Amino acid sequence: MDNNIKLFSGNSNPELGRKICSYLGIEKGKIDALRFSDGEIRIKIGENIRGKDVFIIQSTNPPAENLLELLIIMDAARRASARRITAVTPYFGYARQDKKDKPRVPISAKLVADLITVAGAQRILAVDLHVEQIQGFFNIPFDHLYAAPVIIEHFKQFDLSNFVVVSPDPGSVNRSRAIAKRLGNLPLAIVDKRRPEPNQASVINIVGEVKGKEVLILDDIIDTAGTIVGASIALHERGAKDIFVCCTHPVLSGDALKKVGNAPIKKFVVTDTIPLGHKKTDLITVLSVSELLGEAIKRIHEEKSVSSLFV
Repeated sequence: MDNNIKLFSGNSNPELGRKICSYLGIEKGKIDALRFSDGEIRIKIGENIRGKDVFIIQSTNPPAENLLELLIIMDAARRASARRITAVTPYFGYARQDKKDKPRVPISAKLVADLITVAGAQRILAVDLHVEQIQGFFNIPFDHLYAAPVIIEHFKQFDLSNFVVVSPDPGSVNRSRAIAKRLGNLPLAIVDKRRPEPNQASVINIVGEVKGKEVLILDDIIDTAGTIVGASIALHERGAKDIFVCCTHPVLSGDALKKVGNAPIKKFVVTDTIPLGHKKTDLITVLSVSELLGEAIKRIHEEKSVSSLFV
């Protein structure tokens, strides 16, 4: 890589930032992301970035300081005369509030999009948005990557002759069908559920044959794990054998990890868009999206097509 690219990482996922820099063969940019004594975020970029192509790697998962830190770093880069600023948000938070579906509620995803743009982003790079139409909230280029290649490569190591891919809800059918096809045209089943309240899910029915099958459940975000645990219990009751759960973004709030551990799940596969920290257990396998993001960053910097990565 040439000297005109600079990568900086906030505090949300420094390890992922380090891996991306290692893939690209460059050093991570120097930045002080500290706090004043009252908790205010204090940012200082520690090197010259005038005229540089700057990429800022920061997932916007809770706490809200992660989002605020991203905005402040971008503002610092803009005021330091960076040539172009790309916000790399492996996990784009607030994506689940993408429409006004009830009275007196915000469209938080649009608000966050506006904040990122106003702060100085000239391009966005994200992985597995909760809903793809969020790209339309931005009036700047948006490169939307999918973790599917990383997940597919992992499960190709398995004997898939008795596997069935399960979509945890009707909204995830397209994603699940695409991965099932690329894993060798595996059969597809669907969990039909209704969600009476936010973060609550009740499984109603299983559409498809799962009895005696090994099951791979695919989802983009697992937060409270209610959907996945309910689906795994329903699948187990209908005669499914080993159950593998895979998600891109392991939010895992509250007692989610405990619920997953108590469910009939053989293996829980996640990516590192959100760091697990103390949540890491023997049940969990972590796949890295660092090479996927690193290749996208390289192509964006070199003004090459990234469309071959959109799979």
